[in-house]
Amino acid sequence: MKRIVLTGGGTAGHVTPCIALLPELQREGFDIQYIGSYDGIERRLIEAYHIPYHGISSGKLRRYFDPKNFSDPLKVVKGYFEARRLLKELKPDIIFSKGGFVTVPVVYAAKKHRIPVIIHESDMTPGLANRLALPHATKVCANFPETVKYLPENKAVLTGTPIRKELFSGNRIKGLNFCSFTANKPVILVIGGSTGSKAINEAVRGLLPTLLRDYQVIHLCGKGNLDEHFEKTEGYVQFEYIKDELSDLFAAADLVISRAGANAICEILALRKPNILIPLPAAASRGDQLLNAESFERQGYSYVLKEENLSLSALMDAVKDVLGNKQAYVNAMGKSELNNSIATIINMIKEVMK
Repeated sequence: MKRIVLTGGGTAGHVTPCIALLPELQREGFDIQYIGSYDGIERRLIEAYHIPYHGISSGKLRRYFDPKNFSDPLKVVKGYFEARRLLKELKPDIIFSKGGFVTVPVVYAAKKHRIPVIIHESDMTPGLANRLALPHATKVCANFPETVKYLPENKAVLTGTPIRKELFSGNRIKGLNFCSFTANKPVILVIGGSTGSKAINEAVRGLLPTLLRDYQVIHLCGKGNLDEHFEKTEGYVQFEYIKDELSDLFAAADLVISRAGANAICEILALRKPNILIPLPAAASRGDQLLNAESFERQGYSYVLKEENLSLSALMDAVKDVLGNKQAYVNAMGKSELNNSIATIINMIKEVMK
């Protein structure tokens, strides 16, 4: 039997593209194994699909001073030897790596065992983990045309991001009923990422008295960010995280407010949802979300509101602007060439295995 090891972790964005590949890999007859960190978010997400999960030690490689910089390299080394042992036992034919620091020891161990590796880079420019892994990759999938120039010429392939097919099967009525909403008011879906966004959460909740006059709000606020003061607020529901009902919530949404992680915005694009992007600021990241958002804004897909300009009035103006020009955003997204990439990546996997 053909065997593939998927790896990626740290955030949901490093896992959901792997999940999107699962049905087609299973149809192609692959035995699928997953390597992630001991107890990262990827474990819960992957085990829900009954895929064998193998945890290894993982440490973050930071480009700034942090006391953990002295201990985390040891975790990475430990993870490398654990990955070598696992790959020797599993004997996969190929590895698909989505990124995140847990993937670095896996890719290096694959090189030691001469196992081909396909890396997927979602952001405009490669992150540190993928930059470390690039020399050991057979092929590198890119999400944006602009990204190709940052990748080795003989390895780069423009594929786009795999989108979970279940997202396209959402039912608006089910979404409204799940939230106990009416069909008479537009719905705003707020997504702050798997860990949530304090800035977005505070802005949305601060604006609720105004928003709820004309709109209903679904708020995915991230783990540990529920606010009991709003539990019984009519027209507003909050969830730490949603899995099974997400497609229905997307179907119910007239507008999406989101961070600008590459996977999240590609799902929004694929679903043709008018959106406001509030990218993670450069001070709190390497600036990849800013680049992603600028690309989408330039192509007419998104309204971008930078976090440093985020205020209640600015957010309200953005909501009115996007919903007032809803069709223009939908039309622009309809011309996108960033289509679902599952078939392209599956064919690449089979080709590399030969």
